[in-house]
Amino acid sequence: MYRELREQCYELNMQLADSGLIKQTFGNVSIADRGRGVMAIKPSGVKYSELKAADIPVLSLEDGRPVEGTARPSSDTPTHLVLYRAFPNIGGVVHTHSTFATAWAQAAYDVPLWGTTHADSMSVPIPCTDFMEDERIKGDYEIETGNQIVNTFTGRKLDPAEVQMVLVAGHGPFTWGKTGQAALDNAIILEELCKMAYLTKMLHPDNPPLKQTLVRKHYERKHGANAYYGQK
Repeated sequence: MYRELREQCYELNMQLADSGLIKQTFGNVSIADRGRGVMAIKPSGVKYSELKAADIPVLSLEDGRPVEGTARPSSDTPTHLVLYRAFPNIGGVVHTHSTFATAWAQAAYDVPLWGTTHADSMSVPIPCTDFMEDERIKGDYEIETGNQIVNTFTGRKLDPAEVQMVLVAGHGPFTWGKTGQAALDNAIILEELCKMAYLTKMLHPDNPPLKQTLVRKHYERKHGANAYYGQK
């Protein structure tokens, strides 16, 4: 019944494996079919070299119950579900432990907006959550990870349609997008932005934020009402 969805999720997970963003089993891609109220996600602990489309489980977006497939879904599934419910316009979520993004997350730093490459994607720093409280860690940890992300966006009044990436303090990055492919592209972009920011900080620890005229120019030319980047 969900063969096409499972095959698409499988292909995206294999693209993630080929991207160089992950090692071993440290990452996953999920995609949602909003019309049918389900999501597909990589199974837990399965090596990418052994993964098959038939292994991909499909779950209800409403309550996370299994709909198709027998494999246990990723342990990060509850986090993905929280994001799908809180951000109703997204169709894909990616989680990795990519090196530079995870380093910023472990340092619990927002990634400053220091260049136009960053401004091409968003007009604000990449947010990092606070560290989770002990009571929440001991509770439904994966659900609370999703709540931590949502609370960060709510508290800072960030728009998940513009800022499609986040760092979870001490943990790692999550990205999302209208589609699974967009979420995967954002994971690749995030790692590059974190790498550039790290190198910038090494060269100039007190580097000032990029001037707002450049920020607005680069963001608006790709995402504004009169955007002119790319093809019509």
